[in-house]
Formats: sequence, structure tokens, C-alpha cells
Amino acid sequence: MILPVLFYAFVVFAGIQITYYLFFTSFLFSDKKQSEKPVNETPISVIICAKNEAKNLQKFLPYIIAQNYSDFEIVLINDASSDETQDVMEAFKAKHTNIKLINVENTEAFWGNKKYALTLGIKASKNEHLLFTDADCKPVSKNWITEMSKKFSSEKSIVLGYGKYKKEKSLVNLFVRFETLLTAIQYFSYAKLGAPYMAVGRNLAYKKTEFFNVKGFINHIQVKSGDDDLFIQDAANKNNTTICTSNNSFTESIAPTSFTKWFQQKRRHISTANYYKIQYQFLLGLFFISKVFCLLLASILFFFYPWKIILSILILYYFVQFLVVGFSAKKMKETNIVVLLPFLEIGLLLFQFSIFMTNLISKPNHWK
Repeated sequence: MILPVLFYAFVVFAGIQITYYLFFTSFLFSDKKQSEKPVNETPISVIICAKNEAKNLQKFLPYIIAQNYSDFEIVLINDASSDETQDVMEAFKAKHTNIKLINVENTEAFWGNKKYALTLGIKASKNEHLLFTDADCKPVSKNWITEMSKKFSSEKSIVLGYGKYKKEKSLVNLFVRFETLLTAIQYFSYAKLGAPYMAVGRNLAYKKTEFFNVKGFINHIQVKSGDDDLFIQDAANKNNTTICTSNNSFTESIAPTSFTKWFQQKRRHISTANYYKIQYQFLLGLFFISKVFCLLLASILFFFYPWKIILSILILYYFVQFLVVGFSAKKMKETNIVVLLPFLEIGLLLFQFSIFMTNLISKPNHWK
């Protein structure tokens, strides 16, 4: 009696997974051909908040300065750094007139909270249109600002971009890039269909008006992370949000070099999901849970149920998954990921489950 029940449960979970992946195809049809540059370039303020990032600023800030864009300022925020970050910022400012410095001291209220530092930078910026990235990121092209700013319009005031990780020859790098791609597929697809729920601060743009409309980060100021996704939870909707997936709009970061470092990073990121709206917690949770039970039940039924039927359903599942993830990986320039897709999927599930269990026991550390 129990085998038929398990089989039907397997079919339901497999069906849910296939439906999700078909849903994820929505973002593949974005970014149709546009003119190479807008007729009038919108003045942009690029905002970078840095804490103990002296070396990364020296390495990556020149890529921001060298952007092929006529009207932009760079707002550098030193968030109470204990290294030479302030000195590096001042050295760049001495050479470039479009750089503005904000120095957050330890003695100020809310020190150590990145959201407070960002708020000071946003208030100090002179332009309505803001573009955010991190100190350890670089644009993949000189047209990054151009590509992201193209997406602004009278209706669209929030632009979600893609923050990729540099390809390296290591197992952890492969998993980091796969997880980053899968996350992007999800948040781009939801936004494309009118339900934006998150963004990555490594590549995000919005109008200053949107920031003040929701009173900045006030609704989640007590949560040290979430200056990107929790802000989107408050400010984004189907009418004011769009996505940018053109290759020249990407930013690139150095991936964590060990599973331990990545584990700590993802603990901080995942902890903010508890503050998502209920409908997004449900939908994201259903995707994870249905995947776990689909693969778990398949592995059990394969030995106790007609294996050809189980295999046929699994083949359909992986066929749809390979198509969607494959075309997405091609669009986002991550094609080598597809070859190891089943292995990466199972490994990532185990990794995410371990984070979930660890976060139940103890709270993660945040911006230091």
C-alpha cells in the first residue's frame, strides 16, 4: 500500500519541479536588441561601501573610474575601516574630481551597520539614479553603467543586475558559480513575471526616490544584512522593477576560496530569508523541499517500484532542467556548469541543508 503512495508523491514533486523550471524560462526572453547607447545619458551616482577593503579598492576601483560614460560620480563610503581604506580612497579622490568620500566613524550611532553607512552615502550622492556595487567587484566591460542605466525609464525605477564570480579551477568555485547562476535564474524570472523578491548588492540600481519612499532601510535596520534583498522586499513591485541581463552589464567578484568561507558567507545571506514576505518564503521553500523529496523518493522507488517508470520520469525532469539551466548558463556565460549539473544539484542541496540546520542552532556573524 505504501509504495503507490510514495510513487504518487514522487510524481507530484517531480511535476512541481518541472513546473518551476518551465517558469524559469521567462527571463531568457529579456533584453531584446537596443541601441548601443541612450540618446541622453542619465547622470548616475555609483555607490561603493567598503570596510577594510584597501587592497580590493586599489585593484578594482580603476575599472569603475574607466567606465565609458559621460556623467557619473563615484561615492566611496569608508565604513569604519581599521586598515588603509581611507588612505586609498583619498589617493583616488586626489586624482579624480568625480569621486566623493564619506567617512563613517566608530563613534557614530549605528556604527558597524552597513545600512547606516549606505544611507549616508545615498544622502550625499548628487544624482537621482544610483548604481551599487561592492569594493571587491569589477564591471566586466567599460559599458557597465551604460547597460544598467539603459533600463531606467519613467516607469522602471529599480534595475536588477547579475553579479557573477570569476571562473577558477577548483571544486568550490564550481559550486559557488552554480549556486549564483541558479539564484539569478530565480530572481530574474520572478521579477520578469511581476514578482520581484531580491537582488544582489554587487549589481543593483534604483532611483533615490524609491529609497526615500520606503524610508530607506528602516523596516529592517535591526538586521545587519539585507541592504539589497530586504530593500527589494519593501520597494519593488511589478510596475517599477526590471532586469538587465546583457553581457556587458555584469559585475565580477572573486569567489570564496574554501567551502568554509563560502559556508559562512551563505549563512549570512540565507538568514535574511526569514524576513521575506510569506508568499516568497513559501514559493522558495516549495522549490527546495520538492527537489529534496523528488530525488529522495526516486532513489527509494528505483529499487522497489518498476524502475523503468521511475527512470522515465527522472529523464523528463533532467531533460527540462538541462534545457532551462543550459540556455540560462549560455546567456550568463557560465556554460561549463551544465556538464556536471546532477552532481552540482545534489551537492548544493546537502550544502544548503547543512546551512539551514546550523542557522537553527546559532546566529551567523554579519558585516564586520
